[in-house]
Amino acid sequence: MKSIAYALGLITALAGCGDGNDASPDGAGAALSAREQSDLRHMREEEKLARDVYDALDPNGQPFVNVQDSEQRHFDAIGGLLVTYGIDDPAAGNGVGVFTDAGLQALHDDLVARGAPSQVAALGVGCAIEELDLHDLDVARAASDHADVIAVYDNLALGSRNHLRAYFDTLTAAGGGYTPVAIDQATFDAIVTSPREQGGR
Repeated sequence: MKSIAYALGLITALAGCGDGNDASPDGAGAALSAREQSDLRHMREEEKLARDVYDALDPNGQPFVNVQDSEQRHFDAIGGLLVTYGIDDPAAGNGVGVFTDAGLQALHDDLVARGAPSQVAALGVGCAIEELDLHDLDVARAASDHADVIAVYDNLALGSRNHLRAYFDTLTAAGGGYTPVAIDQATFDAIVTSPREQGGR
């Protein structure tokens, strides 16, 4: 998927840190298109990636510990949609740090390695994960016409904006910097300079 290409770009950037649809639009439980199903599977593992990377990096303290708990809720929210629509779960039976998608497996391993050397490096990884998540949620949302799926994506995006604010604020306070790759600079700046949003549970 395009998200893997963006992810490869994110990895490079971190080195410098200091289709058709026949579904009903409103009916929860109505058939999803193949694209919607694929997006849900991908987002299920991408939320797992965020949770598992933050688990590996949580010795760095906050915001890793709190955000890791939030990512578990994001993971569960996508899981609920998989159950609702009878979609196989790509995360089923996989332990922490294990992924069905080979691209996400490689990304997980690389991000953990890149975040390990220092708190600043770990916070840069946090920013990278959250902007990738925002990009992919936006793409998946645009491809869906199911109100319940869109509502979950919107809630997850709200949470990811708050997570990005937390990581970026802590990073800059520690003397680090970050240049976005998956979302444009103007969107990134608008997020990190605006107040924390309420909701998104």
